[in-house]
Amino acid sequence: MNSAKQVDELVALLKQQGIPLSDAVWQTALACVGFPYVFGAWGEYCTPANRKRRSRDDHPTIVSKCQVLNGKKDSCNGCKWFPGGAQVRMFDCRGFTDWCLKQFGMDLQGEGATSQWNTASNWKAKGTIDTIPDDILVCLFVKKGSKMEHTGFGYKGQTCECSSGVQHFTKRDKKWTHWAIPAGINGDVPIMKPTLRRGDKGPYVKEAQEDLLKLGYSLPKYGADSDFGRETEAAVKALQADYGLVVDGIIGQKTWAVLDTAEPQPEPTPVTYYTVTIPHLTQKDAEMLVSQYPDATMTAEGGE
Repeated sequence: MNSAKQVDELVALLKQQGIPLSDAVWQTALACVGFPYVFGAWGEYCTPANRKRRSRDDHPTIVSKCQVLNGKKDSCNGCKWFPGGAQVRMFDCRGFTDWCLKQFGMDLQGEGATSQWNTASNWKAKGTIDTIPDDILVCLFVKKGSKMEHTGFGYKGQTCECSSGVQHFTKRDKKWTHWAIPAGINGDVPIMKPTLRRGDKGPYVKEAQEDLLKLGYSLPKYGADSDFGRETEAAVKALQADYGLVVDGIIGQKTWAVLDTAEPQPEPTPVTYYTVTIPHLTQKDAEMLVSQYPDATMTAEGGE
């Protein structure tokens, strides 16, 4: 099972590659296979605290399947949803499809599968399962009576859904009754951030500057001022050198990928200086002591 961080890194890479949105969303969905089902969850980290916030009497497994909340252990260590000590995300069916689409600039309106289906602006086209197009990513639905009771993804005859956790099926089950193409899925490449260079201004410049600061690259004079000047260019070149990129001071897709996924640098350990006074030393003894500490200095007080 992947970790949440690994899925986030994949999303950044897919944006960089510029592949069709159907493929990008589908690969993101598959990367989440194994992540847990929690009713009402929309992609938050699977932690005891987040599970407790989602707990409800008609969904007791939210608590009972958590080894901390059910009292079996006092930490997440060893839990299948804490692989190698790394966090994963949790979803319900409508939260899963919404989260995956949202990574590429699409946001399904509506709190449930039925309201999502009924919101016309969510969809480019939709229909019954007998007319499903298999060459483009769709959201699948299960209709019972007047309501949509379940949703997931369909692509090229396969499905990916969050029911008993996120699952991938190589053959579409007969339960699905309807399909809908998300409005942003049109075969185009994912929307990528613009290439930035010295002289550019605006919100993307500010975002890059804020990322540089978080990663420990100094902008001492101007800070995150939305203006790509010499100071920002120097910081970008330093980052590119540190991460093995072409050092040109231009923020292209590879540099954006580093800015979006690199871990912030830890705060430096503060240095404490001490003053030590030793009375009644001869000058020779004092010089001998100072010689053992290269950064030490010696001052004399009093004397004849």
